[in-house]
Amino acid sequence: AECVSGCVCPEGLFDDGKGGCVAEKDCPCVHNNQWYSPGQKITVGCNTCTCQEGVWSCTERVCYGTCMIYGSGHYITFDGKFYDFDGSCDYVATQDFCGDKNSTGSFSIITENVPCGTTGVTCSKAIKMFLGKTELKLENKDYKEIQRDIGDDVRYWNRTVGLYLVIEASNGVMLIWDKKTTVFIKLTPDYKGKVCGLCGNFDDKSNNDFTTRSGLQETNALKFGNSWKQSSMCPDVTQEIKPCDVKPHRKSWAEKECSIIRSEVFKICHSKVDPTPFYEACVYDACSCDSGGDCECFCSAVAAYAQECTKAQACVFWRTPDIC
Repeated sequence: AECVSGCVCPEGLFDDGKGGCVAEKDCPCVHNNQWYSPGQKITVGCNTCTCQEGVWSCTERVCYGTCMIYGSGHYITFDGKFYDFDGSCDYVATQDFCGDKNSTGSFSIITENVPCGTTGVTCSKAIKMFLGKTELKLENKDYKEIQRDIGDDVRYWNRTVGLYLVIEASNGVMLIWDKKTTVFIKLTPDYKGKVCGLCGNFDDKSNNDFTTRSGLQETNALKFGNSWKQSSMCPDVTQEIKPCDVKPHRKSWAEKECSIIRSEVFKICHSKVDPTPFYEACVYDACSCDSGGDCECFCSAVAAYAQECTKAQACVFWRTPDIC
């Protein structure tokens, strides 16, 4: 009867988020601040979701878990927790020998971390993969096999895909290595909640990923990381390194180079994968790699973000003759 201020749809119609009014069956859905029309599909992990009357309806396949270790001590656990840990030693990345001393398991993956640059940060130099009685050592762009006396027979295959060496084992463990400082560990869903190490426990909850070797929950990344070292001879890490404070003259260069992650180049990905932790990790690496390999550290950091974008179905073409 009279005018009311505000934006209101007539009875029976709903606001479609774009300034229009639609019937309930035509309601859009929202994902990562983007609007999708009814019938549109998106991919989340290994599942497909379809927009139906304003609500997402998703398939319920159980997906592989992925843990990523890259650059100078950056970790993203199976459950998606980001943290940094710079220890110079061998550490358990992930294994299914968890619980008591006599627990049985079929695999263990160890990362050998060494200082990269002069600031004290560390990079993964070599990976040891124990599969039953086989030990694989990946370093210097190649791998070698060592047969041990104890353990089961676990078969494995290796292949090269682009820049990466892929090792896939019959027990549902896959390792993807860029022959430098980046490693992806993929596990089948059978391992959910049954693994431990720097990659967390793969139980779909990120708040309990900092479980130490003795089974305690930690909040501090340093205490958690120290508990997974393989040798008691290595010193514990006692403080977090801030390479841009140690090398302030590199900071502006690092920020300028890494700004590509926040730039138009990756625009299509920003709403799907938050660029902030990847940008911060990139600046950290670009400051810390100061003894050659500057570009390699920067490129690995950008490639880590590009990889997550590809997983979220935002393909980005960022390498150029000038960049990486």
